[in-house]
Amino acid sequence: MGASHNARVPTAPSSDNADDADETLMQRFAAGDMGAFDTLYGRHELAVWRFVYRSVKVQAVADDLLQDVWFAVARSAGGYQATARFRTWLFTLAHNRLVDHLRTARQHLSLDANDDTERSLADTLAADSGFGPVRQLQSREQAAALIAAVEQLPFEQREAFLLQAEGDLSVQEIAQATGVTFETAKSRLRYARASLRQHLQEFA
Repeated sequence: MGASHNARVPTAPSSDNADDADETLMQRFAAGDMGAFDTLYGRHELAVWRFVYRSVKVQAVADDLLQDVWFAVARSAGGYQATARFRTWLFTLAHNRLVDHLRTARQHLSLDANDDTERSLADTLAADSGFGPVRQLQSREQAAALIAAVEQLPFEQREAFLLQAEGDLSVQEIAQATGVTFETAKSRLRYARASLRQHLQEFA
């Protein structure tokens, strides 16, 4: 489901499905339309990979988890119900797979990011109008400082932050994906952002 590479490039969606909603595509895939799956994969592969990569911090592990997530999508297609955004459902699968991995692999993992992956997260966060200092990131040094600050967040805060920054999930969707209350998800985001602002004060 996609080869490992440093600066990941999403698969091009099928032109036949380009304008269809994610939920419609998932239902079409469940009915046997493989082109619909290819379009979903092309739309969301990169965001899911960034989310798991920023959580485990090792590219090979992130690649394996990405594959596991999309296998889970395929396995679950028959029972899929469009009761929430497809993206929320997808990142719930990613969260569950990540938790399983961390539960069975209690080991220290080091970050080995290159310029492209550093800039990818910085660029993603730059579009988030609720995180002012990040919009001013302009150099590799600043991007590296952001990555380091995200790395230092407690897991729950980092996950909530990345689900919003990379997954484009709302607070309610983060709560749903991680199995916590709205207030808990909101609190984790608030603490994460406060910590990141403190670490990035020199770039404000």
